[in-house]
Amino acid sequence: MAPEPTRPGLTHLDPVGRARMVDVTEKTPTVRSATASGFVHCAPHVVAALRDQTVPKGDALAVARIAGIAGAKRCPDLLPLAHVIAVHGATVDLEVTGTGVAVTATVRTADRTGVEMEALTAVSVAALAVVDMVKGLDKHTWIGEVRLEAKSGGRSGAWRRG
Repeated sequence: MAPEPTRPGLTHLDPVGRARMVDVTEKTPTVRSATASGFVHCAPHVVAALRDQTVPKGDALAVARIAGIAGAKRCPDLLPLAHVIAVHGATVDLEVTGTGVAVTATVRTADRTGVEMEALTAVSVAALAVVDMVKGLDKHTWIGEVRLEAKSGGRSGAWRRG
């Protein structure tokens, strides 16, 4: 028995429901941007070590910043239906707070498809790097609240959370 055709509008599925990469060949490149955020929850002694720069593995925030930028550039290696696009700009900001590390990433391009996944990947990889840097101090450190905050460009235009 043949599979039933998929519902219209599901762009990453072919007519019989198999996953596919959407063809963006005919789309005109436009300037696009996306910002994502996340949070690394840490115990008070870990927050103190991050603030005092006494994490035994070294400068955790510098490592996380570079890891996040690298993550944005490697997104299509991790997500099978993500397009290989030119990442023209990527910033990763980390702020130590009273309960952990706030992570924000913005990724920019001038291409045929958006950079939402690249921004989310940048935040996720930066957060993972923080965990890796402090896991010797506290195994209870955890990542949460990873989400898209804003995007601009492309056919759907600008969007902002809340």
